[in-house]
Amino acid sequence: MHLAKLKVGVIGLGGIADMHISGLLASDDAVLWSICDCKEEVLAGRGEQFHIPEARRYLNYKEMLADPELEAVTIGTPNYNHFEIACEAVKHRKPFALEKPVTLNVREAIVLRDLLDEAPLPHMICFSYRYKSAIRYAKWLIRQGKLGEVKHVYGQYLQGWGLNEQLPLVWRFRRELSGSGALGDLGSHLLDLQRFLVGNVEWVMADADTIIKERALLEGEGKGEVDVDDFCHVLARLEGGVSSTMSISRFAYGRDNYQQLEIFGTRGAILYNLEEEDTLYVKFSEDGDEVFRKVDIPEVFHVDQMQSFVNLVNGQGDGCDASMEDGYINQQAIDSIIASITERRWISI
Repeated sequence: MHLAKLKVGVIGLGGIADMHISGLLASDDAVLWSICDCKEEVLAGRGEQFHIPEARRYLNYKEMLADPELEAVTIGTPNYNHFEIACEAVKHRKPFALEKPVTLNVREAIVLRDLLDEAPLPHMICFSYRYKSAIRYAKWLIRQGKLGEVKHVYGQYLQGWGLNEQLPLVWRFRRELSGSGALGDLGSHLLDLQRFLVGNVEWVMADADTIIKERALLEGEGKGEVDVDDFCHVLARLEGGVSSTMSISRFAYGRDNYQQLEIFGTRGAILYNLEEEDTLYVKFSEDGDEVFRKVDIPEVFHVDQMQSFVNLVNGQGDGCDASMEDGYINQQAIDSIIASITERRWISI
């Protein structure tokens, strides 16, 4: 157990880094030790903002990871960098929190999983909705048998920002940099929540399409092809015969970060919703519920993701963090969904 604060570096200073950094700054057990980004102006700005000495601001993640004082890192770069940076973290024996999806494809995920099996190291895959109090409480209620035997799972993850035709061809719209579109970006979360709460996906059938097929190039004139999905709809069978649907879109007008999961069993049901806050509604036969009711979530289920990462590195994990094995299984499902879209048939995972 660390008596001193854990020295954590942040690799990648894009949007998701705000969550990583705010969580680290809020922790009594960690310190933001170093930062890394390939853009000099971003690195300089964040360095000044968070009072990071210039010697601990890095343009090259390999140089950061070579720092003997650095004790752990978060990896929040675009998807195509995840594999090589995580491999380098393992090489330097630096515990890491890796953003999702873990890699571009299942082949890379297998390599990274096997590497960690051979050389175990504390690590977390950032399926951030595992840390919502409503999800933690829902998991506990399901384990208590409040739903009976689960039969259906209906999930939605809807955003609307893709409707903006003025958005240029950023990495999220390019398969070689992202692996997939809305499916990997948003669908990976739904897949993980289903697995966290109910069980593994065994069969999938999916439909997807690209709505805006060209966008302005980031540099120079002209347009480039968008070759990832703007939306993806998935029909699935989970273990135990549970039937599932997932609606995933970046083209849902009026939606900001709308996420909903409904789980129906033989004796009860749970409805989780996230937009501005995470809420949980339940209807249980054993409690005599006649309508869905909003429940108060006990304080014990309120956790913070970055604090959980620090706890994990310090040997105090609670067993609910996603591992590389979870990341591999998630990527396997994503690749199977892509195969179903391509081949227009059911795919067994």
